[in-house]
Amino acid sequence: LLRPAELARAAAGDQDTVVQDLCATAALTALGDEDAYEGVLPPLLSARNPRTRSAGVTALRRAGRSKQAESFLSDRSALVRACARYVVRQHGGDPAAWYREQCTAPDNPELPPGAVIGLAECGNRADAGLLRPLLAHPAPGVRARAVAGLRTLDCADAKQLRPLLDDPAAGVVRETAAALLPSAKELPADRLLERTSSEHPRHVRVGAFRLLDARGGIVALRAAVGLLEDPDMKLRTWAAQSVQRWHPSPDEQQGDAEVGELLDRSRHLFSDHMLRQRKWEAGVDS
Repeated sequence: LLRPAELARAAAGDQDTVVQDLCATAALTALGDEDAYEGVLPPLLSARNPRTRSAGVTALRRAGRSKQAESFLSDRSALVRACARYVVRQHGGDPAAWYREQCTAPDNPELPPGAVIGLAECGNRADAGLLRPLLAHPAPGVRARAVAGLRTLDCADAKQLRPLLDDPAAGVVRETAAALLPSAKELPADRLLERTSSEHPRHVRVGAFRLLDARGGIVALRAAVGLLEDPDMKLRTWAAQSVQRWHPSPDEQQGDAEVGELLDRSRHLFSDHMLRQRKWEAGVDS
């Protein structure tokens, strides 16, 4: 009952993902000539939903407008970027070269964050040299994507990324913590513990505790118990869950009195039986 242009508008405006996919597919299937694309492609390409945008980008090739796909190589959605790379390659282009050209000027204030992570998605480890200078870019989105890109390329250097745990942007700290998780045991525990204090911004405390929790052992227990009375409810809940699933590390000394003290401070989280069991595992007398 609907014409292709109406289906395209429905795909772009509806909140239901099933309707979006159904209408976008129907709109593109119903097209028969190039003129009809004028009413279909603009709504799809400008849609907020990534799946709808990706359908429009893929359709650019069939519409003979592959060149237009270049502008979507830096889209905020990984799905749209992947579709854009496909269309550009089919047209004889080189997405990796396009990304490298975008990232060669680390002080470019107009650099789109999508171009930074796009380079990591289709580049190689040698491209880490273009991403590292972007860690100091003035735009938080670019810094965050640079960290994510280095992690994607398996080139995340803990010493270089550590200062970003204090970044004023929450997205940068979140990506940095994710990149540092594999080396959590090598990070200085005292510096991370200091960052969990209420003097620091919430996102800094969350990032530090995420790494301490991944580290395990008495350091993780010390950090979690210290956050049990934190003013932030979500952080308190996470800390309580961390204490409840805590077990002593096999490489740590048994019978540490501090472990018993920390478990006693969190006894309200355990039944008497579970508390005795945790202390027994840690070699601490009840």
